Amino acid sequence: MADYDVIVIGAGNGGISCAALLAKQGRKVLVLEQSERVGGCCSTFEKDGYHFDVGASIVEVIYPIELAFKMLGTEFQKEVELIPCDPIYSYIFRDGSRVNYPLSLEGTAEVIGKLNEADGKQWYKLADYFAEMMKQTIEAFFTSPANNMVDMIKMVAKNPGILKFLPLFATSYQDVIKKYFKDEVVQQTMSFQSFYCGLPPELAPGFIALIPYSEHEGIYYPRGGMIQIPQAFRRIGESLGMELRLNTKVEKVLVRNRKVEGVRLADGTEITSDLVVSNVNAKKLYLEYIGEEHLPWINRIGMKSYEVSMSCMMMYVGCDYRPPLEAHHSLTIGPLQMMNDFWYNEYKNGQIPEDVYGLICWPTESDPALAPEGHHVLNIMGMGPYKLQGKTWDDEKMRVAERFINELSKFAIPDLKDHVTVLEVSTPLDFERRLLSPGGAIYGLQMDIPAQAVFRPASRSKCIKGLYLTGASTHPGGGVPSTIASGLIASTLIDKYEK
Repeated sequence: MADYDVIVIGAGNGGISCAALLAKQGRKVLVLEQSERVGGCCSTFEKDGYHFDVGASIVEVIYPIELAFKMLGTEFQKEVELIPCDPIYSYIFRDGSRVNYPLSLEGTAEVIGKLNEADGKQWYKLADYFAEMMKQTIEAFFTSPANNMVDMIKMVAKNPGILKFLPLFATSYQDVIKKYFKDEVVQQTMSFQSFYCGLPPELAPGFIALIPYSEHEGIYYPRGGMIQIPQAFRRIGESLGMELRLNTKVEKVLVRNRKVEGVRLADGTEITSDLVVSNVNAKKLYLEYIGEEHLPWINRIGMKSYEVSMSCMMMYVGCDYRPPLEAHHSLTIGPLQMMNDFWYNEYKNGQIPEDVYGLICWPTESDPALAPEGHHVLNIMGMGPYKLQGKTWDDEKMRVAERFINELSKFAIPDLKDHVTVLEVSTPLDFERRLLSPGGAIYGLQMDIPAQAVFRPASRSKCIKGLYLTGASTHPGGGVPSTIASGLIASTLIDKYEK
């Protein structure tokens, strides 16, 4: 008799949500997490009284999260206090000027209209188009499996309105933005969101242009930090009998005759189960935890063909003053073409960009309790490649962080460099070490069209019986709602096929 009904590897959002839902089904579930806390990139750590979010900085498109908690017999907003963020963004230009987009569509249209009257009117057209897309696709895309073409046909048959938006899969994010907006400054304010799928505007799929609209349906910050979301799943799961072991690293998934039998831990301990759910990066799972010897040749080739997603560096800054920012999220941005040039000329060539652009998150604007009284927390994301040309991240990271802070002090966050009390840095190499994320990938696998939906590693393994996948490297992809949706999908598949 097996030790557990299900073993879940990894307590990121996908793994911990799936585990809680499986416990709700009455299964004996064990979650094994290699780090000291749940959540993976959607987590929070403390240093000297400051609480920093590891990676994820807000939550939006909350429908799949609400559904997961509903399936657990409760409500998302009852388990996690969500603080609305308004404005959506403050865009900070190199000359220090700013453009703030409020939550309301009307307010944003007014702001855009002041930049370009025609584009202000076009904003409503973009909003109407993507509002309909969300209505037609969000429920289908985030709750339906995409293991094969039959699943995709069923998804479309159930939601035929999806067909209207197929052209977005044959165009780029940049093309969509340029179709609606002609003013270069307006285009610039929407240049960065393509990187939320890990690609520059020229390469990101057209449907990612949903994001500049979807944020206006609400973005939220969990009181107490991003870790509150996976902590809520943990709390509910444990109340249902789910067992969680932190600081417990899995070394191998035990497979015989292409069927899982359990896992082997780093200390040599073997734990048996007929079902294994992996929240590990799919390439690492199949090629290392399972091993090529257990994979059919076509699966080996396919898995090796995937590219891991982009990486980034995070600077966690504690400061002893109120930073002169105007929103929970600020962007130091460049024109659309500048974002493309960065990708080709710097990121792909192992260069750290000289221009300072990225995302500034100010959690204490929403929740002051995350820092000592009178102090504040900033999480600053700068884009950086995993492999540096002629340098190492261990040697360069503090120099790069200090340069970022000095530059931001000149035009985006005046006087910041004089008020830093705590500085921690996570590079792509640090993310790989701490989260076991290959290449420091923040979205699992690349999220271009050839790696979307049915082309992503399947939630229910096609080559190993009893193996299921959650997390950023399976459908529906990276991001807080997407990874939780993956946990929901995997638990539903297990309920269907593993009686």
